[in-house]
Amino acid sequence: MKVASSEYLREAKPFLKELVAELNRIYPYASVLGQDCVGKTFRVSRSGMSASESEMFTTHGFTVRVWDGGFAEYSFNALPEGGAAEFAKKIAKAVQPPKTNDRQPEDEPLVMCESSEFETDPDEMGGEKILELLGEVHGYGMSLDERLLDCSAGCNYQKAHRIFLSKNRDLEQNMLWMTASVGVLAAKGEQVHNERKSFSGRCGAELLSGMKEAVPALIETVIELLSSEKLVPGEYECICTPEVTGMIVHEAFGHGVEMDMFVKKRALAEEYIGKYVASPLVTMRDGAKSAVQTASFFFDDEGTLAQDTVVIDKGVLVSGICDSVSAGRLNFKATGNGRRESYKRKAYTRMTNTFFEGGTDKLEDMIASVKDGLLLESPSSGMEDPKNWGIQCMVSYGREIKDGKLTGRIFSPIVLTGYVPDLLGSISMMSETPELSGSGFCGKGHKEWVNVSDGGPYIKAKIRLG
Repeated sequence: MKVASSEYLREAKPFLKELVAELNRIYPYASVLGQDCVGKTFRVSRSGMSASESEMFTTHGFTVRVWDGGFAEYSFNALPEGGAAEFAKKIAKAVQPPKTNDRQPEDEPLVMCESSEFETDPDEMGGEKILELLGEVHGYGMSLDERLLDCSAGCNYQKAHRIFLSKNRDLEQNMLWMTASVGVLAAKGEQVHNERKSFSGRCGAELLSGMKEAVPALIETVIELLSSEKLVPGEYECICTPEVTGMIVHEAFGHGVEMDMFVKKRALAEEYIGKYVASPLVTMRDGAKSAVQTASFFFDDEGTLAQDTVVIDKGVLVSGICDSVSAGRLNFKATGNGRRESYKRKAYTRMTNTFFEGGTDKLEDMIASVKDGLLLESPSSGMEDPKNWGIQCMVSYGREIKDGKLTGRIFSPIVLTGYVPDLLGSISMMSETPELSGSGFCGKGHKEWVNVSDGGPYIKAKIRLG
């Protein structure tokens, strides 16, 4: 099935088209973005169950953008009672584009109406049934091991409808994405540990079907963590799971190539275009068209079509990612990365699906090649410094590898630090198939949040751990 169009936007469209025409009498360029998004969240744990509308991802409104040597914007969430001509005059009085010599947006003729596909509509399934399924996961986990303090299960979904109108463009997209997670919590004396597995996709409630099967392995891991040791700080040969690889991609390099940071002179990457920044094994991509995950769409919030951007090609930094305003200031082509949290928020350059391509190595060969190191699993958080290329990330645990074999020893927690080119340059092996996870959200600016996905293959690298 495909996501249906929004009745709210369909009813508003005739007025919005008139408004764009009236604004084009005043400005050389005008556009309007309409959003109708509803997000819902569900959770079951030992403390009870809850279902609610997600305030962050429920938004209904419009953003007008005008250009006359510079850009100005005006947002509203209710259609005015007067006509479009009167409202256009009101907007013109309220906003005055600054004379910044920004490039006029491209406006090639294009008509588009696209919808994502899904198998099971969560709205039709209903909140009661979703909570019932999550409750089964919770109950199953609690029945498996008396040492568990809790087994929580939750999910979120958003139906996101957008239209973009300008003089020559009439674009519509209707999207459904869903994320879910299972978390287990256990204690032994003063030791308390938790472990979590996430699921995500540009899909519907069919995503929930695989949650229960993940519980036994999660419990096994969290019980192991109750006997975990502290790691001696140092540089180690490491194998990173795709989830940890994704955190490195996102934090170590993704933020550093967001080109609005080039405009502000806050990213070192600007000086390295055309130079090696990683091992020749590394090819990195970003784009709403690069993969099908929670950050996949057909056009961004500035009306730029989704793209597939090669950021690093065989170790060489070849491109950043950018919104249309930054592209104009840098004499670059917009890459479809202009994204807003809502119609009330500014568009920033934001990552979408960001990942390393796969390599040619087998995981068993990668582990066998490690003399003294760790298999790093379960990323938890990260921080980056695009101006100096420093990185600091938290990994929940690492499994010891000695002479090419896993020993059974486990260390937790682990801090991953270093200088980005050193870390990426040390990558010596990569498994064949990249895997992406889209259960996370990325904040920027005044902490505007958008859904992103990241990942890659298993990688082998030398990393400073503590």
